[in-house]
Amino acid sequence: MAIAIILYLVFILFVIAGIWKTFEKAGQPGWACIIPFYNYYIMAKMGGVKNWWLIFIPLVNIYIIIVILHGVSKAFGKDAGYTVGLIFLGFIFWPMLGFGDARYIGPNGVNEMKEEVDAIGNN
Repeated sequence: MAIAIILYLVFILFVIAGIWKTFEKAGQPGWACIIPFYNYYIMAKMGGVKNWWLIFIPLVNIYIIIVILHGVSKAFGKDAGYTVGLIFLGFIFWPMLGFGDARYIGPNGVNEMKEEVDAIGNN
C-alpha cells in the first residue's frame, strides 16, 4: 500500500512539473500552477481569454475552462484535438506541453513579434 501511495505522489509531482514548465515557457511564474483560481487567471492570460472570472459562475465555469484550455492550446501552436487531450487526459498532455518541444507563440496563437519581423523584411 505504501508503494502505491509513493508512486501516486511521484506521478502527481510529474504532472505538476509539466504544468510548471508550461507556465515558464509562456513567461509566467511556474509556481502559479499550484495556486487555485490564480492558475486559471494565468492560463487565461497565456491564452488571451478576457472573461476568466466566469469560472466563478456555476455551469458557465465548465464552458469557460474549455475556452481557456483551447486558448492555451492555440498559444502553443496546437489545435482543437490537443484541447480535447488537455480536457480529458490532462495528466498526459500537460507534461507533453511542458517537457516537449512546443513553443509559446503568444496569446491565442498570435505571434506578438510578427508585425515587427515583417517590418524588418520590408526595410
